[in-house]
Amino acid sequence: MDWCLMDEQVLRSLIKWPNVPHCFGWLVLDRRGQWRMRDEFSQANQLAGNVIRHTTLNEYISRNYAHDSLGRYFFQNGPQRVFITLDATPFIARIIPSASGPELLTQCGTEIKPQGVLSDEKGNIYITGLFQQTFSDQVDSAVFTKTESLSVALLHDHDLDLFSEQSQVNEDACSFRGFWQWKGNQLPIEPIHSRELAHRFNFIKAPSE
Repeated sequence: MDWCLMDEQVLRSLIKWPNVPHCFGWLVLDRRGQWRMRDEFSQANQLAGNVIRHTTLNEYISRNYAHDSLGRYFFQNGPQRVFITLDATPFIARIIPSASGPELLTQCGTEIKPQGVLSDEKGNIYITGLFQQTFSDQVDSAVFTKTESLSVALLHDHDLDLFSEQSQVNEDACSFRGFWQWKGNQLPIEPIHSRELAHRFNFIKAPSE
């Protein structure tokens, strides 16, 4: 999937309607990289919401996925900024086979350049490294910059077995460390507590007004 900085129609609408109110709580990125819609009933009862199945809509959200300097991730829907509740992390990683070897991609189809691995108290695996991201300028909300910056992605649970086959781990009562073999490189696996992730990688899991 090609990564677009922002849809042209989105940028035009921002210029035409610059003061449309933001939206909070209605869109979720779940642990499997699925976009979910949460209506008022789902929000009030803390339900997961409905998975968005429409392919074109999923692609549109992914192309217009961005973040601001506060660490809030959002989908720029025309002139409206729809802030996203994150079940885990801003990105979900998949190991995808290809003719040239496995690729490591986000839920948006963008490449991850891994630098290391973290494992939390529940055994979740997180890939850290450089991610292609779109950043919103805080002075002019119609200005977006494409960057390659440090972030983190929860590894999809369907890829844990493959990850384990490529890893060497030493586990005891106090630590979980080792190495992950990725394209000829040994990347360190280190422990982390899940509550540390948001602060360390500057993201807000549940943006609010």
